[in-house]
Amino acid sequence: MHTTTPAPRPSLSPASASLHGHDTVTLAQAMGLLATVGDLAMGQPIDASARASRLAARIALAAGGDANAAAHAHMTARLRWSGSTATATGFATLLGDDIGGRQAMLTRTLSAQQAARLDQVKHHLTPLAAIHCEVAGNIAAMLGLPAPVEHGLRHLFERVDGRGQPYGLEGSAVPGVVQHVALAGDIEILARAHGFSAALAMVTRLGGIRYPAALVAQVAPHAQAWLDAPGALEEPALPSDFLPLSVPLTLVADTVELKLPWLAGHSRRVALLAHGAAQGLGLPDADQRSLARAALLHGIGRAAVSNTVWERRSKPGSADWEAIRRAPFWTARIGNRVDGIEADAQLASQIHERLDGSGYYRSLDATTLGMPQRLLAAATVHVALRSPRPWRAAHEPVSTRALLEAQVTGGRLDRAAVDAVLAAAATATVSAPAGQVLSAREVDVLQRLSLGESGKDAARAMRISTGAVRTHVESILGKLGCATRAAATLRALTLGLI
Repeated sequence: MHTTTPAPRPSLSPASASLHGHDTVTLAQAMGLLATVGDLAMGQPIDASARASRLAARIALAAGGDANAAAHAHMTARLRWSGSTATATGFATLLGDDIGGRQAMLTRTLSAQQAARLDQVKHHLTPLAAIHCEVAGNIAAMLGLPAPVEHGLRHLFERVDGRGQPYGLEGSAVPGVVQHVALAGDIEILARAHGFSAALAMVTRLGGIRYPAALVAQVAPHAQAWLDAPGALEEPALPSDFLPLSVPLTLVADTVELKLPWLAGHSRRVALLAHGAAQGLGLPDADQRSLARAALLHGIGRAAVSNTVWERRSKPGSADWEAIRRAPFWTARIGNRVDGIEADAQLASQIHERLDGSGYYRSLDATTLGMPQRLLAAATVHVALRSPRPWRAAHEPVSTRALLEAQVTGGRLDRAAVDAVLAAAATATVSAPAGQVLSAREVDVLQRLSLGESGKDAARAMRISTGAVRTHVESILGKLGCATRAAATLRALTLGLI
């Protein structure tokens, strides 16, 4: 039987300590954000994981579990798609559309062409499952969730017939929480796609394959009533002992940015720069707090837009731009579903608005954009210009200033906001990470790989051999306790290493 050794549970390093604690959220808020982002990344409605989690808790109780087992099933179902951003590029490559393709897989509505394509590339699914499970498990560990939740997420795609992924566990070796979440998820998704009767017939056929047939028979008579029960009556009490009171919002931002490797750390940098600029202008502490949180939230809506749009090498067409302009809308909508996040998410959704009304998604202009919105706009443009992208190198400070000045002259960005951002950038200092977890050369390698460079590209830029890069990667993964580059990127960001 294959067993996995849980990765070390690092404390969430205060990598953005200069935000003075403005970046923390409650555990419930973080889980709510990650659940909704995961639903959208998988092509599901924004309440899909919430519905599945309530059903999973009832299934755990019906299977003889206690209140803790129900809570563990609930939390596992909430976070089951939290690793999906890390595999978006892989599924976009395999299926042509990461969101639409995964939606068709989950609902069992693949076209004949998609099914044939999936059969051809099915050997690529195991490494993607491994990435998803490792990232989701690491997120649970970094959130401080109970060990059964972490363990379940690390084995999320196992099946009782032994043909699951990534380890091929069989029978009772598949964690009970995985069986409960898989059955709940299938019932919720298939009932929505095909109606409850058809869904029940499908999960009955999957009995003995994905989950025990006896479990399906036990749940079937009650599933519809449990699924349709009012949410307020079905929410299990989370075990409060040992759970953290708050977690850094940076973890949510970092998880979302795994969707596009070249964006790693973008929201963190925008938050620090906007916060510093707000301090320089003497804005009230409440505004500074809201700016930092909005900057960390502003990318969550990208999860609803396919990677085929974000990664297109040619100039975006009108359909692409329509999708891109909807990303801030989704940021606002996701935030509106999480108590206590609404106002910050609304501000976050205005980060791409411009003074001349040319921004998106609301086309607001100078008459409605206050200094917080103006600072966010200037900060995100500055960070984007100073960061490398697959299609260009990072701009130097001189050219960055010139491009910002051009946007001020053109009436898109605010003069005072740009000056404050430039001043904050000029005085910003990068604190050294605590401890010497990685060598300077390993940090350089990981930074390059985390931004989407291939091993060959990194070797060429660093003037070392590709073999040397592979050796460094093996050392990095070992030191960080990770098996995949996506998980290493997330952990390194959390620890303040990159």
